[in-house]
Amino acid sequence: MTAERSAATYGEVVERDVVIVGGGPAGLSAAARLASAGLAVTILDEQPELGGQYYRRPAPAVARHWGDHRPEGGRLIAQVRAAGVECRTGHLVWGVDDDGRTLLASDDAEHPVRLRARHLVLATGAFERVFPFPGWQLPGVTTPGFAQHLAASDHTTIGDRVILAGSGPFLLPVACSLIELGVRVAGIAEAGRPYRPSLRALGTLGHPARLRELASYAARLARARVPIWQETVVLRADGRDRVSSVTLAAAARPTRPVRTVEVDALCVGYGFRPQTDLARMLGCEVRIDVASGDAVPVTDAAGRASRADVYVVGEAAGIGGVHAAKARGLAAAHDILAREARVAVPVSEARRVASARRRLERFTALTDSLYPGPAALLATLAPALPADTMVCRCEAVRAEEIRTTAAGSADGDLNATKAWTRAGMGPCQGRECGFAVAGLVRSVMPRRGAGDGESRVEVFPSRLPVRPVPLATLLELAGPESQKGDA
Repeated sequence: MTAERSAATYGEVVERDVVIVGGGPAGLSAAARLASAGLAVTILDEQPELGGQYYRRPAPAVARHWGDHRPEGGRLIAQVRAAGVECRTGHLVWGVDDDGRTLLASDDAEHPVRLRARHLVLATGAFERVFPFPGWQLPGVTTPGFAQHLAASDHTTIGDRVILAGSGPFLLPVACSLIELGVRVAGIAEAGRPYRPSLRALGTLGHPARLRELASYAARLARARVPIWQETVVLRADGRDRVSSVTLAAAARPTRPVRTVEVDALCVGYGFRPQTDLARMLGCEVRIDVASGDAVPVTDAAGRASRADVYVVGEAAGIGGVHAAKARGLAAAHDILAREARVAVPVSEARRVASARRRLERFTALTDSLYPGPAALLATLAPALPADTMVCRCEAVRAEEIRTTAAGSADGDLNATKAWTRAGMGPCQGRECGFAVAGLVRSVMPRRGAGDGESRVEVFPSRLPVRPVPLATLLELAGPESQKGDA
């Protein structure tokens, strides 16, 4: 047993100035700044290499042949390591100890690790928002993020003829990545109508860098003759051993088909949801965002949560993109340095970061206003979902069972429905189906008015463990006595 493992097992805790959970753009930016000021910083990430989803490192063979698709990520990772940050990759943070402060993790060998710090920075990122439809379990049906991962990290295509569907600006760069690999993108089905001229869209003129990025995507799609069908959603996917066709419907009338397209892959996603399980487990206050229906941590401008020792940054604090994530990470680092009083942050640097954060958050608000709110979209899609659609794939729970259970409960409680049907109790812990289950519950038991004095639960509660953990890890965490008892 190594010294590090011995210190982290059977009750001993690794103590640091700052522990950062998540090695994406936000966590890396915060780590580099804090470590350069002399703080003892540990960054934990469950992946084998730092970078998160956006800066995910390409496979070595891919990098040698095709190069690094995002070299700025490699430079930021190198900066973090050069600053002396302790980088614990292959470490899954799955819970919080009884003291409410100590993080419980397991390394890539599934041994338990305990860590504690004066400041916790949660940069846990986000996961894709999906909504089920008949045929979504067919091979070849996936999310845009997975297709992007294959294209960028492995230089592998999800299929030869693909449709992208759902909503949000992320569909455009994914389509462009697939086109670069020679994929025939048969079309993009966007649930909203963000690309029609409007007075609201004129606000993008105030963000020239982002506007140039959008124009670049639009030009590439136009050259490839990719149609964009606005106000369109997926009705169903058909096929035997693999998806072979997709039937699309009008978003306003999701049961009425408008076209069927032959494909061998379908990528569907409705943006992203903040990963807030750990923040909620630490007792941080959250609010239910009306537009998305998501639980979003309540933070100040620096990312400090309702617990003074916890910061929530990056996409975990609200979806905003890579530039906003990095600005949030730096803002948290500046606040921590001010509280530590070790190194004075130059006024010019603090102002530059604060200005960038505010500008990027204004752009995020503008972007959100151009696309349909996920909660409103859910209110349209959930009632139209066929009764026999498999909603929770982990536990094989269909739409009709969820509706019947919710209608039969006293007030259509989401958690009661989860308990009775087991929807959301599988390995993904509701990350795949939680959005749809909430929508189905609300569709049969509409939310009470704002004046009734009660707050309705919109998301599944955070549970220990956040992710599945082997029983052997829990036994080892309990110590030698529990293992003797088993013997």
